[in-house]
Amino acid sequence: MPHTIVKGRASTLRHGRFSNKDMIYHVTWTTHQRLSVFNNFHTAHIFAQEILLFEKTQRATSVAWVIMPDHVHWLVQLQNTPLSTLVKSLKARSALAINKSQNKNGKFWQEGFYDRAVRYEDDLKSIARYIIANPIRAGLTKKVGDYPFWDACWL
Repeated sequence: MPHTIVKGRASTLRHGRFSNKDMIYHVTWTTHQRLSVFNNFHTAHIFAQEILLFEKTQRATSVAWVIMPDHVHWLVQLQNTPLSTLVKSLKARSALAINKSQNKNGKFWQEGFYDRAVRYEDDLKSIARYIIANPIRAGLTKKVGDYPFWDACWL
């Protein structure tokens, strides 16, 4: 279920829900004011490195992800970290790293995120294809392989 913004604060619609270890989630969040900050190759590269770091530290297993100009899609399997903690940590670490690289400070991400748990009957590869085909649907490229900021575990 999505998070909503109420009077400047993130208010969760997930009351009573919890994330499950080993569950796979499709998570999406946007940049502050939906600015197209990831049109900058260096900025997108920093964020991609942060996703890979989470994989290396075994906080999560990435199934697929794509970095769009103003938002991110991440298909992720949880390990030992709850989903909200994982996303909050990734957003915070990446914001610090990107702001530092640009000698800036302040908000980088919009508050909250949207998530959907992938159920056993869902077609995981279809969801991953949908995620990595975002740049084609957005008109950023004609072929997935030409877009630099995506990954899927089947490659």
